[in-house]
Amino acid sequence: MQKTQSQKTQSKLEARLKETRLVIEPDFLWDAHGAYLFDIDGTLMRSRDRVHYDSVAASVRRITGFEITLAGVLIHGSTDTAILREACRQAGIPDKILEQHYDAILEAMRNCVAERRHELNPELTPGVEEVLRHLAQNGALLGVASGNLEAIGWIKIEKAGLREWFRFGGFSDHFPVRSELIGHAARKARELAEPKGQDGVHICVVGDTPRDIEAARANFLPVIAVATGKHTFDELLRYQPEACVSSLADLLATAPSAQ
Repeated sequence: MQKTQSQKTQSKLEARLKETRLVIEPDFLWDAHGAYLFDIDGTLMRSRDRVHYDSVAASVRRITGFEITLAGVLIHGSTDTAILREACRQAGIPDKILEQHYDAILEAMRNCVAERRHELNPELTPGVEEVLRHLAQNGALLGVASGNLEAIGWIKIEKAGLREWFRFGGFSDHFPVRSELIGHAARKARELAEPKGQDGVHICVVGDTPRDIEAARANFLPVIAVATGKHTFDELLRYQPEACVSSLADLLATAPSAQ
């Protein structure tokens, strides 16, 4: 039987994930930070469904009657709000119309995913639960910094069985630019850390795209790049993250206390 394009893409990804590659700056202790901000899609999990993807066009159609497509729109590393705006721009929807219905479209997206949550089929990337457990045992605060709308991001986290690990997050509801939502999540981390006497808590970003690295840099935060999404190890390494790994499982293998 001939493989579909999606099956071919998946086969390539699985083959890539079997390769163990890791580059860490000499003085970078990846598991010694006080707080971590994890991206969701491509970092913690990969989706085996189109529920979230399809919610954008379906919501625009339901609220405005206009048809849009995400073809040609940069998805990986972007935010839901930025994706919505770009798709509407490409479809020629007047800005006035979008602004008039903007909040209603976002709410429709949230409702669409909530209504179809039983169809969500997330697959955890290698080593996720083990790394989260290891960092939590080290006393780190764990949060998410995702381009998802908040309600959608938490639904995905819950569906993947990871909700117990995360105390806070930064999402795209009010931050179309990724660096802004990471900055928001970092402020939340500091607020949570201060009651424990951890003023100046060290925060690390974990993501799978060049945009995660750029957004971390914009907030003067170190970053761990994992090649479990669309971008290859070599593509991520060009952006010089403090750590670049083929997967979180390979990263965990470098921590003596976790072995």
